[in-house]
Amino acid sequence: MKICVFTLGCKVNFYESEGLITELTNIGYECTNKLEYADIYILNTCAVTNEGERKSRQLVTKVRQLNQNAKIIICGCASQKNSKQFEDLNVNIVVGNGYKKEILNLLNKEKYIETKILPKEYTEEFLASPQRVRAYLKVQDGCNNFCSYCIIPFLRGRSRSRNLENIINEAKILSKMCGEIVLTGINLSDYKPSLIELIESLKNINSRIRLGSLEVNVITEKFLNRLKKIENFCPHFHLSLQSGCTEILQKMNRHYTKEEYLQKVELIKKYFPFASITTDLIVGFPTETEDNFKESLDTLDKAEFMNVHCFPYSMRDGTKASKMVQILNSVKHERVKEVQQLTSKLFDKYINKLKNDNVTQNLLIEEVVFIDNEKYFVGHTEYFVKCYLKYCDLLKENDIIKVNIKEKFKDGVLV
Repeated sequence: MKICVFTLGCKVNFYESEGLITELTNIGYECTNKLEYADIYILNTCAVTNEGERKSRQLVTKVRQLNQNAKIIICGCASQKNSKQFEDLNVNIVVGNGYKKEILNLLNKEKYIETKILPKEYTEEFLASPQRVRAYLKVQDGCNNFCSYCIIPFLRGRSRSRNLENIINEAKILSKMCGEIVLTGINLSDYKPSLIELIESLKNINSRIRLGSLEVNVITEKFLNRLKKIENFCPHFHLSLQSGCTEILQKMNRHYTKEEYLQKVELIKKYFPFASITTDLIVGFPTETEDNFKESLDTLDKAEFMNVHCFPYSMRDGTKASKMVQILNSVKHERVKEVQQLTSKLFDKYINKLKNDNVTQNLLIEEVVFIDNEKYFVGHTEYFVKCYLKYCDLLKENDIIKVNIKEKFKDGVLV
């Protein structure tokens, strides 16, 4: 029997799906993560935005077209938020985030709905067997921040951290297969008892360690000083911003000003002069004026990000921001375009800095691609710079080699 486990949303969702695929394979099922013909579909959904929720519903229609008689199991944040939207689509099983591990026991059921209970303690999941050179390692779940725009604390529950020994054991297993491990969580910065102690505990494994998204409060002199001593740490900081305007940050219930954020950026550069810093930005947040938006653009420019993931604000029912004065969608999308234009310039500026200073980077080879009938290796450096390298027989996937930037190429650089 063939099972398709298809995933939308965040890296935590993908980690959980990989673990499910591994366990299903271990007990004899043929599994795929591609949307193709199968007997059973397990759809791991997203609800962080309206678009994510819409795509989650569309998935049901797509799989019905692939196999009208298939059993469909829905899990993840969209089912946690509103199970009825899937019950109305005539799926078989709908479970919330607290029940993903129970899916194995539900495969033979025709109907089952349970989305109410979220765990208060961290629940161990199935261990994943990654099929690529970069593996995600979930260390934390849930969030206590309750940003005014965000529904995730209601769908993932309160912050809870994974047992350190279990993390180390999984990291050791992953390091035998993968050149890089990315620590991930819904709010990674809230790992308890200590994020820096967690990272230090992984300093002797064979893989390099990258961090997922961080909150501003975790960036301190002490944190960075200890981080700098960890040789397998990748100096790439995805530092969540959301708005570059202090007035909007306050309305978002983000607990910092733009000035404080920029001070943290400078602190990172003090300890890691060539570090890449990336971020997330929401535009068109309720009440955001043109002046507020221009202030955000100015903050992006001053921070000199390598990349900015920009999203139009998506209203989520039940959040404080949903009750505020909303911005026209047309205005949101125009602002996204402006941010994308600035992001392109910031990327060029960062790449030129690395090139002009002749910075040698360590490239992890991830895959082989063909471009204009020519073979290239593709991978990322410790700074998360995407690199293209002309193919040669002496190298293979998972190798790490020293490279220098030659020029911009496609969506990255040629080395």
